[in-house]
Amino acid sequence: MGCTNQEKQNVTKNNTIGKDMRNAEGNGDQKIAMRVSGISIAVNLLLSVGKLLAGIIAHSGAMISDAVHSASDVLSTVIVIIGVRLSGKKSDKEHQYGHERLECVSSILLAGLLLLTGAGIGMSGVEKIIAGRAGEKLVIPGALALAAAVVSIIVKEWMFWYTRAAAKKINSGALMADAWHHRSDSLSSVGSFAGILGARLGYPILDPLASVVICLFIAKAAVDIFRDAVDKMVDHSCDEKTETSMKEEIETVPGVERIDLLKTRLFGSKIYVDIEIAADENLSLEDAHAIAEQVHHTMEEKFQNVKHCMVHVNPVRVS
Repeated sequence: MGCTNQEKQNVTKNNTIGKDMRNAEGNGDQKIAMRVSGISIAVNLLLSVGKLLAGIIAHSGAMISDAVHSASDVLSTVIVIIGVRLSGKKSDKEHQYGHERLECVSSILLAGLLLLTGAGIGMSGVEKIIAGRAGEKLVIPGALALAAAVVSIIVKEWMFWYTRAAAKKINSGALMADAWHHRSDSLSSVGSFAGILGARLGYPILDPLASVVICLFIAKAAVDIFRDAVDKMVDHSCDEKTETSMKEEIETVPGVERIDLLKTRLFGSKIYVDIEIAADENLSLEDAHAIAEQVHHTMEEKFQNVKHCMVHVNPVRVS
């Protein structure tokens, strides 16, 4: 059964509206990322200065390491801002598929920064442990460092959930990486707290030992961020749940007899989809095209992260 002219006009109109809405959402997403990043920079600057002063005054190596980690968060957020801005650029003659993968590049840079930060903190802790075992007296940190650790845990955990919610809302890998950077900072502060408390209870070696534990947490976060970014760089497919949902939506489109092929690939924070559907071989080219157009529109409307959907129609004999 063919499509009426009115139905075809509705499909075209819906596609135009859908593109306008996606453009508006893209601008809104960038504003959200910029707002969250601005708050992140301000909070990290205050925290890093506060923890550094507390670490110096209270003679805590773990707190100074924690302050360095917070300071690295400022640089990581700057990387996120650059990545989000570049990935949001419109397609041009040299980059006809857009710039979304530049956000993955920023995530990879962020992972590298995290790993270097963690390695530096870990090496500093190991050096102090070796010095302690060699007979060098380790300084017991003051109560100020303990209070700074508690404040840091509370603030950084809040920043993690705040940034994570924004990252999920706009599906930003770079912003999600920054959220996990906040979580790693929160965990490093937990390690600092444990080490400082242990040192004050009579086990001074626990202060530098906390730096080593912090290093391991940071390294794990870096590896996770790197793996996620690489998946999006090498055309990794969507998860099975998403693909199943896509198939269910395609099957609701009138005129689709079956789905012959569905392939997905991640392109930065966006998704590209290739579909082959079967339609009645007796349909006119115009009617078959209208069905394909409706499938295309349905995918981009139901799945906001789908940037483009290519639909091919195969003829099938319908009894």
